[in-house]
Amino acid sequence: MDRLLNVLTIFSGVLLALVLVSVRRAHIRVEYSVSWLLAAAALLVLSRSRGLLEAAAHRLGLAYPPLALLMVIGCVFLVMFYRFSVIISKLRDDNIALAQRMAILEFHLQSLRNSQNNA
Repeated sequence: MDRLLNVLTIFSGVLLALVLVSVRRAHIRVEYSVSWLLAAAALLVLSRSRGLLEAAAHRLGLAYPPLALLMVIGCVFLVMFYRFSVIISKLRDDNIALAQRMAILEFHLQSLRNSQNNA
């Protein structure tokens, strides 16, 4: 159990560092990094707090506390992936709408050029 918790602690530390470096280099926007930072911090707290982890395992009806930690991590990341899927879907829809508006503007601009050339 201690080995798994130590590995999860290292993983959460690496995740925290990776997110902070990505924010610093502007590879990820700050508003999206908050979710990752909270998830990594929760992972770090749960992997280091044996009492909290055992309480979570008892509440979930699990005999092995690290399994509760992995279940919580899985649920948190599923929620985050859903959130980012919604964001990406909205950006895709906005991109399509913007391309359509640009095509309309190009059509109107071409129409104006044609009417000026004919006059």
